[in-house]
Amino acid sequence: MKIALLGYGKMGKTIEKIAIERGHTIVLKVDKDDTDYNVSQADVAIDFSIPTAAVNNITNCFNANVPIVSGTTGWLDHYDTMVHLCKEKKGAFIYASNYSLGVNLFFELNKKLAKMMSSVEGYDIAMEEIHHTEKLDAPSGTAITLAEGIIENTNKKTWKLDKGDHETIAITAKRIDRVPGTHTVTYSSKVDNIEIAHTAHNRSGFALGAVIAAEWLKERIGVFTMRDVLGL
Repeated sequence: MKIALLGYGKMGKTIEKIAIERGHTIVLKVDKDDTDYNVSQADVAIDFSIPTAAVNNITNCFNANVPIVSGTTGWLDHYDTMVHLCKEKKGAFIYASNYSLGVNLFFELNKKLAKMMSSVEGYDIAMEEIHHTEKLDAPSGTAITLAEGIIENTNKKTWKLDKGDHETIAITAKRIDRVPGTHTVTYSSKVDNIEIAHTAHNRSGFALGAVIAAEWLKERIGVFTMRDVLGL
């Protein structure tokens, strides 16, 4: 499979290594400042760029009829527009806030726990996410996905950074050097705490999931998620 890498930072380089190990070829590497490139030579593109470049990268792929897997966060105000364009162009698109296979299982566990806790009184819900100091957005896309999973299954209405109440999930975002990503969901009461957490040890899990998603997407048309890739 011929892969275009849109974004060639640390994640892009890790994806390159894993893709080559799995027998694929990297035919294009686009750095964050590159806007003039030809993606049509690729069978599929993987976008781990920056928020200001993501929409342009995704649009270029739809126009070139190249399936695209995007893991860039911080641009989701334009998500519905990209979904519409994908359908209009009969393209193929996967967006995920996190491609780690373990995190996507964690998403499902989070929803299940939230549903169980929804009928129990006396618990407050809070979240903490920790990432490396180079991460641009806060809270992380993964934390937002976790919060959305809780909102779907409880009486919580929204989330906010640092501040919570009976309708709001408080998310604490910390930036610490060399931390790939840790997410913790805590239900606390006067008598006990219940916690679930996912801790990434390195970027390899995210990169592997993105390559697996690209392999899955190559021959498909439509808008998908990692739940589709994993059959969840």
